[in-house]
Amino acid sequence: MISSNDFRTGVTIELDGSVWRVIEFLHVKPGKGSAFVRTKLKNAQTGSVVERTFRAGETVPQANLEKRTKQFTYREADQFVFMDMETYEESRLNESQIGDRVKYLKEEMEVNVLTWGEKVIEVELPNSVVLEVTETDPGVKGDTATGGTKPATVETGAQVMVPLFISIGEKVKIDTRDDSYLGREK
Repeated sequence: MISSNDFRTGVTIELDGSVWRVIEFLHVKPGKGSAFVRTKLKNAQTGSVVERTFRAGETVPQANLEKRTKQFTYREADQFVFMDMETYEESRLNESQIGDRVKYLKEEMEVNVLTWGEKVIEVELPNSVVLEVTETDPGVKGDTATGGTKPATVETGAQVMVPLFISIGEKVKIDTRDDSYLGREK
């Protein structure tokens, strides 16, 4: 159990049979009446966001999430096979469990898999990945780093916006949180 006074950004709690993550909180002490905590909660399974108010000191069950480091080994039809880095056991996840992060999954990539009981809640990728550009418009002499951007397809099939001077075969670093270009890799 966790008190509403101990809410911090990132804390996970159980409400209505689901796991919710605190994304915003505000302790309010009005001049009249008792104090309360106004929160914004994000459902870990569906991604929906709700606002909820708790009385100060109210206790709610804290969600016990287990984080395991796993390595993506290969894809088999619509299943993604991961190997646990401690026990070397294989587990399979489908695309809906991984979500939109599937576009950056590359073989031998290590990820963190968060589970609640037996349910997979989230697959956390590294903050940035290095991928090779497989398709883009050709770079033209005179294109500068301060110029515009163009779409490029990387080896995993994801589409990202890169500067005009990037050409096919180059390795680029991409931020997996917001799909942004971070730079070239050698």
